[in-house]
Amino acid sequence: MRYGSCDRVPCFGEGLRGEVLDAWRTQGMPPAMDPAQLFSIAPRQEIELDLDPRPTLSRWPTREDELAEFKRRLDPNDPKRLPRNWNRMVRSLETEDSVRMLRVHRGLFLSMGVIGWNRFNELMMLLVKEPDVVRSAMRIQGEFSAALTERVLQDIEVDAAIFSEPIGGNDRPLISPAMYDDIVLTSYEPILKVLKRYGVETIIFRTYANARILIPKILRRGFNCLWACEVNIEAMDYRSLRREFGKNLRLIGGIDLDALRRGKQAIHRELNEKIPPLLAEGGYIPLADGRVRDDVSFENYRYYRQRLLQLTRKPCSRSV
Repeated sequence: MRYGSCDRVPCFGEGLRGEVLDAWRTQGMPPAMDPAQLFSIAPRQEIELDLDPRPTLSRWPTREDELAEFKRRLDPNDPKRLPRNWNRMVRSLETEDSVRMLRVHRGLFLSMGVIGWNRFNELMMLLVKEPDVVRSAMRIQGEFSAALTERVLQDIEVDAAIFSEPIGGNDRPLISPAMYDDIVLTSYEPILKVLKRYGVETIIFRTYANARILIPKILRRGFNCLWACEVNIEAMDYRSLRREFGKNLRLIGGIDLDALRRGKQAIHRELNEKIPPLLAEGGYIPLADGRVRDDVSFENYRYYRQRLLQLTRKPCSRSV
C-alpha cells in the first residue's frame, strides 16, 4: 500500500461459508484439510466492534428526545463494546503474523437501522424532508465510533481501518455525491482524525455495487483505498479506476467472481489481464469481488488460487 518493495503480495480469502466447504468436500476437497492452508490464504484479522444500537427515530415524543436517548446508549467506555476477551485477543494479535484491520463504521444505511424496505423508505424521506435529523444521528454515531476506535488503538496497532458502505446498486449510489459528502462523510471526520493521530495509513472504503461517482469525494476526505465488492465489473473496473484516479487510490479486489463460475479458461484470462499491470504499479491486492458461493466448483476455486499465487509470488521491485 506504500508503493514500496515487498517480498510478496498478501492473498486474502474471500470468506468461505460452511455450506460451500461441505459442497467442495463432495467434489474432492480433502475433508481434514484446513482451507486456509489448502488455498494459501494470507492471515487477516478484522477486528469488529459493537456499534449498536441504531436509531429508530419513531418511538419518542420528539426528535430531540430520540437523539438524546440514542447518544446516551452509545457509551464508548462500555467494556462490552470491544470483542470478547479483549486483553487476551490483544496479546494474541501481537504475536501473530497477520494483517490487522479495524472495522470502524458500517455506513449510512446500516447505521440508520435500514434492514428492510419500510425503514429504507423512512430514511429516504428523512433525507429529503428532515436532513438535519439524519445529520445529527450520523454525527452522534461518528463521535462514538471515534472514541471507541481510540480505545482500540491505545491497545494495539492496526494495518488498516475499514469503513463499510453498502450505498448503491449496479447503476449508481442511492444518494447524490453532494448529499453523501454533506451528511455522511462529514460525520466520519472525528474517526479520520483519530486514525491519523495514531498513524493508521491505509483507510479503506469497502463498498458494494457501483459507487464510482463517490470516489472523488472520499479521496478529498482522506480515504486512500477502495475495496469494491459485488460490483458491476465494467462500471468499477480497477484498471479504469487506476487510470482515472492514479496512485492516490489503492485497490483491493477487482477480480470478477463470475469468472470463477465459468471455468479455468475464463479464470486464466481474468487474472492475466488484470493482475500483472496493477501489481506492476503497486498499491494493489488482488481478490475476487465477493463472497464465494457454492455455485463455484472446488476445482475452479483451486485453480483460481493456484494461478493467483503464481502471479503474486514474484518479488516486487518497484521504488517508493
